[in-house]
This record gives sequence, C-alpha cells and structure tokens, in this order.
Amino acid sequence: MDDRDWQILHLLHSQKNITKTAQLLFLTQPALTKRLMQIEAEFGVKIVNRGIKGVHFTPEGELLAKRAGQLLTTIREIKEEVSNLQQSVAGTLRLGVSNFFAKYKLPTLLKLFNEQYPLVDFQVETGLSRDVLHKVYNRDVHIGFVRGEYSWPDQKKLLFVEKVLLVSKTEMDLAQLPDLPRVDYETDQMFKALVDNWWAENYTKPPLISMKVDRGDTCKEMVRSGLGYAILPSMFVSDAPNLYKRELLTSENTPVLRNTWMFYHEESLEKNVVKAFVQFMEGIDFEDSEAISGS
Repeated sequence: MDDRDWQILHLLHSQKNITKTAQLLFLTQPALTKRLMQIEAEFGVKIVNRGIKGVHFTPEGELLAKRAGQLLTTIREIKEEVSNLQQSVAGTLRLGVSNFFAKYKLPTLLKLFNEQYPLVDFQVETGLSRDVLHKVYNRDVHIGFVRGEYSWPDQKKLLFVEKVLLVSKTEMDLAQLPDLPRVDYETDQMFKALVDNWWAENYTKPPLISMKVDRGDTCKEMVRSGLGYAILPSMFVSDAPNLYKRELLTSENTPVLRNTWMFYHEESLEKNVVKAFVQFMEGIDFEDSEAISGS
C-alpha cells in the first residue's frame, strides 16, 4: 500500500462511484478497478460491492476507508509541520469557499497572494456557506469564506457587506409584488431566512415562485430575459446596469444586508502559510471592487 492506494479508498468512500473517483484521480476506470482488486488481495478481504446505485463498502472496507482518512490527514499534517520548521511561506493552503466568493473574488486574490508567495499551492473546496462552515470547523480546511451570519466561536474577519436588492427587467410596484412571478435560486438557508423574514414583514400572501434555478447567475439571466423578478445580493448584479434594482429595507427603514466573513482557528496561525494569508487578507480593501474582481 502506498499513499495513492489510501487516497483511492478515501475518495471512493466519499464518492461511492468508480467512474467519478477515477476521473478525480486522473485514472482510467479499468486502472482504478485493477488497483482496487490488488488492495483487496493484499488484505485478503472484499472491500466493496457494486450495485445499481454505486459501490457499497463492506465492514472491512469501511474500516480501511476510515483508516485511510486518518492516515492521509496525518501525512498532510507532517508535511505542513516540516514545511513550517523551515520558516518559509510554502506548502499547501487549504481553503473552503462559498460558490459566489469562489467565482467573483477568489481567483484574483489567489493570483495576488501567489505573486508574493510563489512556493504556496492551493487546495480549494467550494460549496454553500453552511458546508464551508462545517469544513473549517472540522479543520478540513485552514480558512473558510462564508456568507451570512453563522455562529463561529473562533477567529473571524468581516470582509465586505452587500445590500440585498429586488431586481427586475423594468421598474416594479412593491405593492404588486405578491402577484408577480419570482425567480428563485438554490442558496443557503441563512440567505433564504433573511429574504423570508423581509417578506413576512411586508406581505401576508406568499410569493408567486414561477421558477427555481440552481445558481444566482442563472437566476439573473432569467430576470434579464423578463421571466420574473428576483431578490439577489448586490454583487450578483453589479455587472448588470440595465436591470432595475431596488434596495430591500427593514421595518426600521434600514437596508437589508448580507455580510461575508473569513473564519479560521487561532491555532492555525502557527502555520506560516496560514498566518501569511490571513495577514494578506487583512490588507485587502474590498471596497476597491475593480481590483478584486480582476476587471
């Protein structure tokens, strides 16, 4: 068994699919299957059974997959500690990033950081903010970028604040909103609750959801085509000057806002690469949207 074999077990256990695991490891499916059979022969046990819905790990396979995850974590930590002893900013920086931040902010940030610290590699995992929060809490990543007011017990930094907007192709009368078609998109529960609370403060009728799409960008394009209005964070439509936008206001007549945070554990600053990145982020002015967007 080598590192690659343990990685195969760990990834296959998370994906439950031979084809997808092979793609992620840049292997052919037959090559992965052959290697899996060799691992089974080495331990003398059946590790997985194949079914219509993917692979299912045997009890022995579950144990090996669990140990694989533990071993890979230990190897990663050893490499980070050795790199840290060299007093250089080098190694792999593991980031958990919300989908929006990953698309609109992260590429330029990583480019700027890499120009200062060319020996740093990046491992980036994207997802909804609640998933990112889970990853940083469990130390699967060094730093998490999260949108919304999630509870976090350790170190955090507010990066920027967005207004929440009503967006449509043409000007709209707020009084008629419950009877007009709305385009919704898949988002985290925190933002959904923010919008639902605003709606409950202003209307007794539920919204008329005419369409639900998977992403905010898709939602914006549906609005651009005149298929309904949407409620979106302001940065989603910063590049859409021809759309009608109206700030949502609370019952106290203040803007409804959405914050974006950087979360991390204090102890992770003992790693040179994490400390350097946190210091780098503290020097970023997110008000300078042109510089951060890379436009």
